[in-house]
Amino acid sequence: MFIQTEATPNPLTLKFIPGVTVMESGTAFYTNRDDAKASPLASELFAIDGITAVFLAADFITLTKDEPSHWEALKPIALTVIMDFFVAGKKVMSGAAASQAGNENDSEIAKQIRELIDTRVRPAVAQDGGDIIFRGFEDGIVRLELHGACSGCPSSTATLKGGIENMLKHYVPEVIAVEAVS
Repeated sequence: MFIQTEATPNPLTLKFIPGVTVMESGTAFYTNRDDAKASPLASELFAIDGITAVFLAADFITLTKDEPSHWEALKPIALTVIMDFFVAGKKVMSGAAASQAGNENDSEIAKQIRELIDTRVRPAVAQDGGDIIFRGFEDGIVRLELHGACSGCPSSTATLKGGIENMLKHYVPEVIAVEAVS
């Protein structure tokens, strides 16, 4: 098994591409070992000293490290954990996988915003090892949750305001602003 790695715009985050399906559907983002219990893979990755977040997507894994740790030390350990996990044929999720499906109660505007996020924003952000999830639209404000490399990325504010907000305002005049939520 050959696992590729890619740098992301967030220097604390590295993207691992194992060449196999990671998540059958949806994504999962964990910021501590206790929350990661639904994912045996994420739990194993949190056993690596210095890993502070694990993001699981369709075909990649994004790991975030703490400030004092160095990728030169963490990367070989993470590669070994990921390779051993998939070679052993283990399941990534022990419960139901997280879903990003739309809410049937969404307003027409919220559905339009969700469609723009899913088709124009998420694919581009996934290339950088992250994800942006639509969390709601109320009083002209779009609320988005940042995962993976996007969470804590120095350029995430510029991406939200300069890119996503401007694009949404262009296509959906009811949008006044975009804000990140956790």
